[in-house]
Amino acid sequence: MEKKDTFTKILAIAGTVLVWLPLLAPVVFSLLLLFRAHIFRFDYLMPAELFPLVLLGGGLLIWAATRARSWLRVIGGSMLAAVVLLAGSMVVAQVSGLASGAIEPAGIWWVITLAGIILFILALVVTAIGGILLLRNLFSHSGWMKNNLQVH
Repeated sequence: MEKKDTFTKILAIAGTVLVWLPLLAPVVFSLLLLFRAHIFRFDYLMPAELFPLVLLGGGLLIWAATRARSWLRVIGGSMLAAVVLLAGSMVVAQVSGLASGAIEPAGIWWVITLAGIILFILALVVTAIGGILLLRNLFSHSGWMKNNLQVH
């Protein structure tokens, strides 16, 4: 039986906010710097640097999705992909010498590491969208959304 109680809603809201924060922070900081100093700098590594927030938020979303029996495959699968992709790109950077500076950030190892980070961010976006969809399901008053939009 699905639970749409207040506790599940709080879990989903907190998890969604914590997952969106690392995605939106670099955009907000880049825009602030652009408007104040007329300099554009974008830290594409910030979502990886804020991974503890992602992990906590993803865990809360998985817990809420399990309680609600809704969007668990999307949220759980994308969180698993995010963790594996970030860990994989870190291992490649360490083993190849990119992390220590032993080799220049160029060539195939740089491309593989950067691709892992980009795919990590995309998996994080899917998790964040899954959080929004879970919230829509939890706060909807009818079963229309569950019956027509959710993939079983």
